[in-house]
Amino acid sequence: MRRPVVGLVAAVLTALLAAPAGTAVAALAPPARPAHVVGYDRYSLTVDGERVFLWSGEFHYFRLPSPDLWRDVLEKIKAAGFTGVSLYFSWAYHSPAPGVYDFTGVRDVDRLLDLAEELGLYVVARPGPYINAETSGGGFPAWLKQVPGRARSSDPGYTEAYREWLGHINPIIARHQVTRGGSVIAYNVENEYAAGTDAAYMQDLQDTARAAGIDVPITHNQCCDASWPPTWAAGQGAVQVPGVDDYPQSFECQTPDLWGPWGEGVTERLTDDAPVYAAEYQAGAIDLNRAGYDACRSLTGVDYMKYFYKSNLIASGATMFGYYMAFGGTNWGWLGQPNDVYTSYDYGAAITESRGLTEKYAEFKRQGYFVRAVTPLAETDPAAAPGSANPAVATLARANPDTGTQFVLVRHADRASSTDETSTLDWSTPDGRYAVPVRVTGRDAKILVAGYDLGGQRLVWSSSEIMTHERIGGRDVALLYGRAGETASTVLRYAARPSVRVLSGSVRSSFTGGDLRLDYTHAGLARVLVTGGGRPPLLLLLGTDETAAEFWRLDTDAGPVLVRGTSLARSAHVSGRTLYLRADTAAAGDVEVFAPARRLVVDASPVSVRESASGSLVGRVRGPDPVRLPALRDWRYRAGAPESRVDFDDSRWTVAGHRTSVSPFPPRTLPVLFAGDYGFDTGHVWYRGSFTATGAETAVDLNAITGKNGVYQVWLNGRYLGWARGGTQADSDAPVNLDPGPGSFAFPPLAPGSRAVVSVLVENLGHNDDWTADDNRFKQPRGLVGASLAGTANPITWRVQGAHRDRTDPVRGPLNTGGLYGERAGWHLPGAPGRWSAPRPPVPGVSWYRTEFRLDLPRGQDVPVGLRFDGTGPYRVQVYLNGWNVGRYTGDLGPQREFVLPAGVLRAHGRNTLALAVVALDASAWSAPRLVELGNQRGGVPVRDVPG
Repeated sequence: MRRPVVGLVAAVLTALLAAPAGTAVAALAPPARPAHVVGYDRYSLTVDGERVFLWSGEFHYFRLPSPDLWRDVLEKIKAAGFTGVSLYFSWAYHSPAPGVYDFTGVRDVDRLLDLAEELGLYVVARPGPYINAETSGGGFPAWLKQVPGRARSSDPGYTEAYREWLGHINPIIARHQVTRGGSVIAYNVENEYAAGTDAAYMQDLQDTARAAGIDVPITHNQCCDASWPPTWAAGQGAVQVPGVDDYPQSFECQTPDLWGPWGEGVTERLTDDAPVYAAEYQAGAIDLNRAGYDACRSLTGVDYMKYFYKSNLIASGATMFGYYMAFGGTNWGWLGQPNDVYTSYDYGAAITESRGLTEKYAEFKRQGYFVRAVTPLAETDPAAAPGSANPAVATLARANPDTGTQFVLVRHADRASSTDETSTLDWSTPDGRYAVPVRVTGRDAKILVAGYDLGGQRLVWSSSEIMTHERIGGRDVALLYGRAGETASTVLRYAARPSVRVLSGSVRSSFTGGDLRLDYTHAGLARVLVTGGGRPPLLLLLGTDETAAEFWRLDTDAGPVLVRGTSLARSAHVSGRTLYLRADTAAAGDVEVFAPARRLVVDASPVSVRESASGSLVGRVRGPDPVRLPALRDWRYRAGAPESRVDFDDSRWTVAGHRTSVSPFPPRTLPVLFAGDYGFDTGHVWYRGSFTATGAETAVDLNAITGKNGVYQVWLNGRYLGWARGGTQADSDAPVNLDPGPGSFAFPPLAPGSRAVVSVLVENLGHNDDWTADDNRFKQPRGLVGASLAGTANPITWRVQGAHRDRTDPVRGPLNTGGLYGERAGWHLPGAPGRWSAPRPPVPGVSWYRTEFRLDLPRGQDVPVGLRFDGTGPYRVQVYLNGWNVGRYTGDLGPQREFVLPAGVLRAHGRNTLALAVVALDASAWSAPRLVELGNQRGGVPVRDVPG
């Protein structure tokens, strides 16, 4: 039985009943767009009674601070065959302080959801409140650490805070639901919230959503396997469509030959009355061991995708997928968490951080086009699988209960095997019993189809895989594929012998008992035209994995079209007899289109075409013009740590005098020096401690918490004493480490009665996640947590300065800058004031370097540009482009050397300001970075300069 979700009228009544007396339900105004009914049953979601196979990829708008590029990425996601996109909404990204929210500019999520709707992508909205996503605080704003009570619970302080957040984001999501003509098809509460936690909290999140007008199915993503009981499938806090996160390949990118160390990756069915939902299925990896994201892409590469994605699809029967990530993006500013990530959040995804397409993208396209085209897959039950003559080759099957269409998974019986195996399947199809030869080459898996009405054709069976099929120009066009060099067969049913013409390639045909059998070896692209036999004409395209990936499928008002030969096909429309195509090309070459048209225009340029023997149009398109990037010259310099001098005026700094804290982690000494307790949440924080010397002082003993790989530096009266590593998230695990990030810094002799100043620069790499929701580790403080003088009990008077949460950049937001002097003075901004001198090597502390450069990149081309550092050494560099903190180079750690300069933030046609804050741990030589070209395509999307 299909279950319709609450419709609009019922939602209004529900919200009115749930809202407090006097509450206005303005968000529930009548829709201006056509409304739809969203429902579900045990098989799939439905929209207006039609089944939806939700094949979605994860995208983080907050990791791409150039809204015009959202279109580029979402168009690429759509072009890969995805039917949806999964979107986290980050509380921290929108709220720098309690009661302060920003949904403008790079935070305009209305614009994002409008775009998804325009492109025809369903949205799974995931507003948390906790999202993890390897973001600072797991998406919690840092100010939440000052709220009493445990996060992710029903504690009153947290409840008031998250209701404030949801009170802002839920109405935006609500007006973009499919039920109001928008794109949001499901709403995900919380994130990987463990069994045995707070059911009342989970229930309140859902009640709060319903009261705000959310009437699409509510989901949750449980982590990560059977060891986590399905708490949210029944009882208080249960969601309508519970999902599971699966990461079978682990995150050990330094070992790319791993094969499913974390299990089979088969998504569990958690309830009988809702579809199986693979809410987060691994499509990349965090680079835990700094092996580089290319290694993560290898770990989760094409072989993995073929085997695990197809196996899961048939083994689980899932029809809702969220692949994490489709595009990772950038941890610009201080967005990332302090443990497992650096500036790049490329994630080894199908679309790279610089928006390039990879072999993984091609595999997503092969599978995505299949699940979109073969609609019986949205409703299947387990079925008897064909027997295999070779026990090394295993089969698993599902069938559609209405059409009888069968889907058979063919793979190695031993998951770890990578041998080449052949077998013969004893296959009882809906159209008869057949002996079907198959081959499994290396780590592979195939989904073979039988008993399928392929447009106007009857597919009896095929040992090739279906990529897509469409009705174009009065005939069926079907694209099947297999690995190069593999033999295959396709059998079609006809009432009478049809005419078979092999237009290209080598294909043998025979006709017996109503079955037309085609035998071939996958090589290049074979083309077969079948006419007569009582069915519409059929153009059968038989390709390899590689040639199949050259095709693009696009919808137009005149019906679907297929495009071959461009690097990307974005959109198309037909007017009269002309096909207008938006596409990208990496090089000059042939383009072929299968469309109801006789003329072709690509990116506003007419293309001379001829008609091929296949009935397609073939022409030639231009490639991009070459690009020369300017050298970075005329660097200027300013010393950036005046706070270390004894005579620096800190009289306007905040006095650190608190004796108590809301933090569950006690300070090592008093007064409390936690940076967040004084409003300094992001980036570097300066401390200055003054005392009157007795002459007995021998050292200052400090403790600081910075996050993994963070450091702090110490001066006495302007003299550099050295640096130490700060405490990490691990120090918050039970038993709590009471001596985190220790450092003892020896003093030179001090004259009794003299004034002395200890200056400390503490790096804050972000706030802990709250993944386990049971230990309050999110509230671990940052900054100094202990300070005392060795040799004396002489007290120290401390003052603190940094980036205060009440003084946020109105354009770039709360995560862009920290508390370096140059950041507070605006040295990172274009037109920075003050005197700059000739460059000199960095000294321990902070040195600033600036230059300007002009760009005039070719118009009508997409040229991603990066900044590359070639030197290494004991220093870290914050990279500011036109005031935006686009990266943090760790010369002492690696692995990242290239930093994406996102178009829009980068002025493609004008002057750019590049500012570098070099934080040197010791005296060190360094080399200035250079601009590098990260790609070059003719096409792309128009990108306006991001304000600021």
